[in-house]
Amino acid sequence: MTEIELGQGTGPLRGVKVVEIAGIGPGPHACMLLADLGADVIRVDRPGGSPLTVGGAQDVLTRGRPSVALDLKRPESVAAVLDLVEQADVLVEGMRPGTLERLGLGPDACWERNPRLVYGRMTGWGQEGPWANAAGHDMNYIAITGALHGCGQDPARPHFPLNLLGDFGGGSTYLVIGILAALLETKVSGRGQVVDAAIVDGTAHLNAMGASMFGIGLQSERRASGMLDGGLPYYDVYETADGKHMSVGALEPQFYDQLISLLGLEGKAPDRNDLGNLGQLRELLTARFKERTQAEWAEVFDGTDACVAPIIPLPEAVDHPHIAGRGTLVERDGLTQPAPAPRFSRTAADLGLPPREPGTDTRAALAAWGVDPEPLLDSGAAAQA
Repeated sequence: MTEIELGQGTGPLRGVKVVEIAGIGPGPHACMLLADLGADVIRVDRPGGSPLTVGGAQDVLTRGRPSVALDLKRPESVAAVLDLVEQADVLVEGMRPGTLERLGLGPDACWERNPRLVYGRMTGWGQEGPWANAAGHDMNYIAITGALHGCGQDPARPHFPLNLLGDFGGGSTYLVIGILAALLETKVSGRGQVVDAAIVDGTAHLNAMGASMFGIGLQSERRASGMLDGGLPYYDVYETADGKHMSVGALEPQFYDQLISLLGLEGKAPDRNDLGNLGQLRELLTARFKERTQAEWAEVFDGTDACVAPIIPLPEAVDHPHIAGRGTLVERDGLTQPAPAPRFSRTAADLGLPPREPGTDTRAALAAWGVDPEPLLDSGAAAQA
């Protein structure tokens, strides 16, 4: 491993040291983000890894940091993690409440070694509450916040947006926000604290605009009835002649005028301000978009203010002129993946290490953090892949 691979990232978090107790989903995503931004993250995997992770060189969520394999049921492995914690600024874990305490790695045990440590906890339900110790997944967490109910344009049933809204929107994003805020506070107080990042909390917070819309009557409990959920024909998705789709978001009058002009519907479209015309307008837009292919419509609307864009799958998105022009998606080692985000004018971030198999870096990474790996490897408490 080269020097830069041992935590010398180029982003604004360079110098921040993070211990990651490997989990699934939002915890790894948060640590990927911290590593992308320059933090020196060491990932503590279980020997052999978790059966629920993608694994190996295809698991983008494990990029940017070395992996060490430690059996945390062994006291010598717990002692090794505490040695890492003593040097760290942050610990991130995503286990059920109480799991790390039972292993001897809870907040109090860590603060005995490092009182400045920020202890980030990523769960679905949170550390407290009637369901805190229950199992769950993304769709369950967003279900009880009011967010899933309104997803999709099918009045008969909601449609869950992969696991983007809960795990990564309300989950890892809020964990990182909390960690960064706690790190700033630590500079003043000299004391660490727990960041309790619950997907239910973050998802509810993401839906602040929805709460406002319900409050003023622009949103109802019926799907496809509001301004942003497909209730308006000029903020919706339309099929093209080749069975693909275009996204239309022409909410503002000036953008709507461009939409109608570029569709060639001037003088044919009814007054959009008359709610009684919405059905007729939707039928008109549906028929018009079906007359040409997605590529033809994409060319018509390219770079305009009509707020129209083609809906394309990830393998094609990397070649879209704007995505390619910004380098939003990149290909590395044969794998299409997102570039670090956001961007910084002076401390640009880089990808760092490619995704790692669990335990690939046990010997080198522990040594780089000043922990002797040999006794751990000899005893079987650690594994080198």
